Amino acid sequence: MANYEVDPSILKPYLPNGVELDYYKYKTYVSLVGFMFKKTRLFEIPIPFFGSFEEVNLRFYVRRIEGKKVKKGVVFINETVPFKIVALLANKLYKEHYISIPTKNSTIINDNKNIVYEWKKNEQWNSLTVNTETTQQKIESNSIEEFIFERYFGFTKLDKDKSQEYRIAHPKWMTNKILNYNIKCDFGAMYGAPFAHLNDKAPDSIIQAEGSAVTINWKRDKF
Repeated sequence: MANYEVDPSILKPYLPNGVELDYYKYKTYVSLVGFMFKKTRLFEIPIPFFGSFEEVNLRFYVRRIEGKKVKKGVVFINETVPFKIVALLANKLYKEHYISIPTKNSTIINDNKNIVYEWKKNEQWNSLTVNTETTQQKIESNSIEEFIFERYFGFTKLDKDKSQEYRIAHPKWMTNKILNYNIKCDFGAMYGAPFAHLNDKAPDSIIQAEGSAVTINWKRDKF
């Protein structure tokens, strides 16, 4: 995950009604994320041929306040997957913002980990590469890692007035120390002109998590 501070005004057009931007030390962030879906199930049924694949997404961080309860969550600007049927179903069922373009990934583990995600847009390959240690580290309290990862709700903008919410469940993730990284991404081509300035900006932080089993609630609550 490559995390970039951005001006809040860039994110407000994507903000679902009824939620507000969440800040870490008075700053708002977007994250460029590469990860693997593995052994995906829909209604507890394995998905033949399409159960394991990479996704690259751009997301930002929000919260919804209900009385004394604060729901910390994420909003996806774009989610990229390799299979058209996956994108079609996700957009139809979940009203998300999936696209299907060529993707690939590589993970090599020996003394260190070398992880690469690649995706092709306008005949050009973009990539997100990290080299990390293999030793596991706990996420520290009040850290940028905690701000990024401790999110158990997703929010979707349906239109200017309507939004929906869903729950995400996973244990606390362990991280690996980043040794070096390389990012090659045409943010303007992928995500639109408001993000083009990130082409020439170094990320404010890079995080690699080991992941876990994740459950996403089918039920969506509209508000």
